[in-house]
Amino acid sequence: MSSRPVPRRESPWGLPEGDTRQPQAHRCNDRAEDVIQACFEGNPFKTVPGPFKLFWRCMRSKPGEEPTEPFYHLQLDPPKREEAKLE
Repeated sequence: MSSRPVPRRESPWGLPEGDTRQPQAHRCNDRAEDVIQACFEGNPFKTVPGPFKLFWRCMRSKPGEEPTEPFYHLQLDPPKREEAKLE
């Protein structure tokens, strides 16, 4: 999945000095969004199991080994695995 930036919320305490970290979306975030969208598409008993299985596989996989099947309800390109470079 992509590591798109996540907007940072303003804190009443401000940022600690030297803290330049930025929040990043979880690698399975798009799969979770697909499951949530499936809840609102027709009969949830029929629309949720497929996206949920892919979400569960994504959560249990190691980084870089996420499933590459297309999304059920989101209009996003299917995730691609980056080839390991052997040198």
